[in-house]
Amino acid sequence: MQISSVNDVKIYNLSHGKSLPEWISDRKKRALQNSDLDIQRRIELIQDFEMPTVCNSIKVSRDGQFILAAGTYKPRIRCYDTYHLSLKFERCVDSDVVAFDILSDDYSKLVILRCDRYVEFHSQHGHYYKMRIPKFGRDLSYHYPSCDIYFVGASSEIYRLNLEQGRFLSSLQTDAVEHNVCDINPVHQLLASGTVEGKVECWDPRVRSRVGLLDCALSSVTVGTEVQGLPTVTALKFSGSLTMAVGTSTGQVLLYDLRSSRPLLVKDHNYGLPIKSVNFRNELDLVLSADTKILKIWHKDTGKVFSSIEPQANINDVCIYPDSGMVFTANEDTKMNTFYIPALGPAPRWCSFLDNLTEELEESPEGTVYDDYKFVTRKDLDNLGLSHLVGTSLLRAYMHGFFMDIRLYHKVKVMANPFAYEEYRKDKIRQKIDETRAQRVPIKKLPKVNKDLALKLMEEGDDEAELSARMKKGKALPSILSDERFQVMFENPDYQVEEQSEEFRLLNPIVSKVGQKRRKMLKLLAESEQHTQADHEEEELEGRGSSDESSDDDKGWVDEVREQRRLIYEEGRDRRRQDRKQEDRNTTLLDEDTDKNQTNARKPGQQPRFFQIKSGEEFRSFGDVVHKQKLQTATLEERLKLEERSGTVNMANTAVGSKQMTFTLKKSEQLQRQHQAEREHHQERKNLRRSAGHLSSCVGKSSERL
Repeated sequence: MQISSVNDVKIYNLSHGKSLPEWISDRKKRALQNSDLDIQRRIELIQDFEMPTVCNSIKVSRDGQFILAAGTYKPRIRCYDTYHLSLKFERCVDSDVVAFDILSDDYSKLVILRCDRYVEFHSQHGHYYKMRIPKFGRDLSYHYPSCDIYFVGASSEIYRLNLEQGRFLSSLQTDAVEHNVCDINPVHQLLASGTVEGKVECWDPRVRSRVGLLDCALSSVTVGTEVQGLPTVTALKFSGSLTMAVGTSTGQVLLYDLRSSRPLLVKDHNYGLPIKSVNFRNELDLVLSADTKILKIWHKDTGKVFSSIEPQANINDVCIYPDSGMVFTANEDTKMNTFYIPALGPAPRWCSFLDNLTEELEESPEGTVYDDYKFVTRKDLDNLGLSHLVGTSLLRAYMHGFFMDIRLYHKVKVMANPFAYEEYRKDKIRQKIDETRAQRVPIKKLPKVNKDLALKLMEEGDDEAELSARMKKGKALPSILSDERFQVMFENPDYQVEEQSEEFRLLNPIVSKVGQKRRKMLKLLAESEQHTQADHEEEELEGRGSSDESSDDDKGWVDEVREQRRLIYEEGRDRRRQDRKQEDRNTTLLDEDTDKNQTNARKPGQQPRFFQIKSGEEFRSFGDVVHKQKLQTATLEERLKLEERSGTVNMANTAVGSKQMTFTLKKSEQLQRQHQAEREHHQERKNLRRSAGHLSSCVGKSSERL
């Protein structure tokens, strides 16, 4: 749940927070609820109160027990039971739902207008019947006394469908080209339709004739209103028997009394977006009007803003639960937002616990989350030495910087600059002394910050003051130095102009010549301040400003810009060259001879360098590394000659004139060690083997005896 306050009106967003996916197991859900703080604070008022992709419209049944919503994708209608706080049923349709209405007190009878000109009727068990209208429809309204449904759309006719007879009746012929919305007054059953020409036509269903016409397009254009096209009527709503609200495509809401053709009040949303929905809260004389960006709540009599709600996703429709402070919004998002505003009314009976919950929250208010955090930029992180924390949980990215814990910021600040408090104390003492000195006789002197700029303004201010004095008869305009709005620029060191930066040197091509003169002026002023009195300082300042003027021609600014660009390029080239030298010095792997020379010539206290040997390799010398590097960079001819000398490759001429090449694969070190071990083993077995010659001699002697 998220709590916000607009104009001291508390707004509770009950849909805020993470939503758990349906496919995870109950064990994982319980684990997340125990570990995640956001999920613990989440309030799931109605289970599965969302759409797969987008929600287009939302309504509440007249008995207040069921909430129906239409959305996509796939196009569907969902019904939620407030008594069980869960989804009751879901029905899919063949195409997107443009508008729907509830014909009964509960969910049992529905009429759905689809975008493919089909009208579907649903009963309690499901789909009942469907039929087609001649033109594409945009809105519908149900007339209870006659059981007629009025359809408006891309046609000049208003179609009538009688549900008692089950057939179309004669249409209402209008002067408009197309219609966008329609509504029926609940008191005297007057039918009103809004057209694309910005007009509202009113019809009496009893005699099927037009009784009034309002031109809202001209009335919506007021003083200060910027209109880029013809305002069309996009929303229409009756309140009582005489009040009607009209929303236009240019973002204005017009309140009418049916007895007058002029609007009582014109409320501009100032966003230029079409009005999506208009609702009334008659008990408090409030109007709730919404465009795609914001929902505004304002007073019906004065137009003063009462509060406003700005959800994260665009708004498609708004619905108020009857006699309560709960507001539902259909958004361009999976979630359908639920807002509870205690100032509009109490909570509904099926969620009366919200009143106790909001009272407890008001008794124990929580501090704003930003009170415990410090906003820092990337430059501040570099100065504090905390750039390595980017991407960790200690820094929360926000706009062009990061939020970090204020305690961590203070600790690092003290470690980075341990004498910051002493400097702060000295600055405060200096400020106090300056405040006491300000009470004395004022002395014309330059400020401590941006002295060059102040001197320039003082030089140019004399002529301007004289000119303005002539034009305005002695009434001179205040200068920037004496203006309080620009006083911080000459007191805060953060506003110091850096003349050595590239931007300043390129944007001010003549700054070198003028800067030399001003430096001389500053030097002379400093000397005069040390050796002369205040009166002499003022005379010297005025005299120097008039005597050092020169009539240099400023037409050479192009050459100055080229010269500055050349200097900047040379400085950047030298800087890059030094960086490359430093990188080469740090990353170059030297061969064995250079390594020996460096070892001998190593300065005392310099740390030796270490090299890591890969697994499976045997270290011999740095010469092997150099030899391998040379083989990798050598050509094919050089490698063949080297291998022929070593005996690895044998080349011979053939009879047909070509050459024959025989390769001898070099055994790996592991295979050589294995063969060496086998030879040693055979030699050991051979030394241990005993001769069997004495056995043959014994056999000969025994045969002689026999």
